[in-house]
Amino acid sequence: MQHFRYIFFLGIGGIGMSALARWFRARGYAVSGYDRTETPLTQALQAEGIGVHYADTVENIPAEIKNNKAETLVVLTPAMPTDSAEWGWLREQGYDVRKRSQVLGLLTGGRPIIAVAGTHGKTTTSSMVAHLLHHAGLDVGAFLGGIAVNFDSNLVLSKTDSAPVVVEADEYDRSFLTLHPDVAIVTSTDADHLDIYGEQSALVEAFGEFVSQLKPGGTLLLHHSADPRAAAAAPAGTRVVRYGLNHAETAALSTEDLRANNIVVAGHEFRFDLVGGPGGAVPDLRLAVPGFHNVENMLAAAAVAQVFGVRNEQIRAAVASYRGVRRRFEFIVTGADKIYVDDYAHHPREIEAFLRSLRALYPDKKLRVIFQPHLFSRTRDFAAGFSQSLSLADEVVLLPIYPAREQPLPGIISEMLLPAITSSLKSLQTKAQVLENTRNNPTFDVLATVGAGDIDTLVPQLREILSK
Repeated sequence: MQHFRYIFFLGIGGIGMSALARWFRARGYAVSGYDRTETPLTQALQAEGIGVHYADTVENIPAEIKNNKAETLVVLTPAMPTDSAEWGWLREQGYDVRKRSQVLGLLTGGRPIIAVAGTHGKTTTSSMVAHLLHHAGLDVGAFLGGIAVNFDSNLVLSKTDSAPVVVEADEYDRSFLTLHPDVAIVTSTDADHLDIYGEQSALVEAFGEFVSQLKPGGTLLLHHSADPRAAAAAPAGTRVVRYGLNHAETAALSTEDLRANNIVVAGHEFRFDLVGGPGGAVPDLRLAVPGFHNVENMLAAAAVAQVFGVRNEQIRAAVASYRGVRRRFEFIVTGADKIYVDDYAHHPREIEAFLRSLRALYPDKKLRVIFQPHLFSRTRDFAAGFSQSLSLADEVVLLPIYPAREQPLPGIISEMLLPAITSSLKSLQTKAQVLENTRNNPTFDVLATVGAGDIDTLVPQLREILSK
């Protein structure tokens, strides 16, 4: 990277891209970029001294980029449309254009890598690993896919370039194949991104290839529900540890595997004992970020901390101080009459895990869920699963599909989910209608906004309505 002075991002507002942009800025590079939408995240980047523009025109590319091609690296998000005017011009001019995953692979080369893979749970688990190591006083870096509350950032800068680094190993576009980890976590291999893989078997094959890239003597932590074919690809000598909650679904786990025993829900806190970790049992862990799935995520994170020599009493203190990731089971309003929680869930399994945990916290409360489907292809591929998982709510409100990088698909609309939803109340609404009905028809005890699109733009307005 030494001969580059200028870094230009196409899609700088993405959560993973912005972490890279912050890393380069902190290292003294001149950083700028394009994104199609102004958001609080792009505003934060601008406040940090990073130039961002929002119109995809060649004229907006900064002069320093145009005048210093040999010293410029262009970083590309996989979500960038192929007909982008700026991307087209940069290609034609022969700029060095690399995908985000390739750049991440370059930045982490030669460092101990802790890679967190899986079709869901990556961001929370990555932030947990980074927090546990940092809280224990280890020098650690991290590139995160969300804003970790403990760090108030999606980037953790290490003091040295030889320190371990925590990264999300993203399966989209097979991006995780640029990584060669020392420790890998696979949280799930559920079907997703079928627009890329076609079928789940191809996805599992990619996970196997990722696992095969573990360094000699590495450690693999595999969720009990993940396809075992992924673990079969691990290099000889890899320590493979499966993990999960200690109940009927994980009866096959051995005594050497990682389990959560004696789970107790106490207010918003989940208490449990870690059993079978690489460094022994850790009783009485207290996790302030609720959710059975978060207990599982913390199991894997605690095991990584043990691998890196963190003492069990340090792990206990770090778990108690963990505060989560924004938009992951984030409590927005906790009033006497109304509870409001926001979550990023956008896959049927994620929604099911979130709503089951919410039900465990509030078993006798009426639950209204507002869900924004993310991507036309994902809505098409998992329509039945979405309807089934959303049916855990008393009332379901659907927003139109958030397209992200996709063009509409014929017949694929939010309404297609309604017939199979068994909740007593269900409807399709606009954002304006959601706000109006929350204000005038608050017939719920617990409200949840769910989705990975721009549903988070409703959060401040809903908070204001419910706080009154």
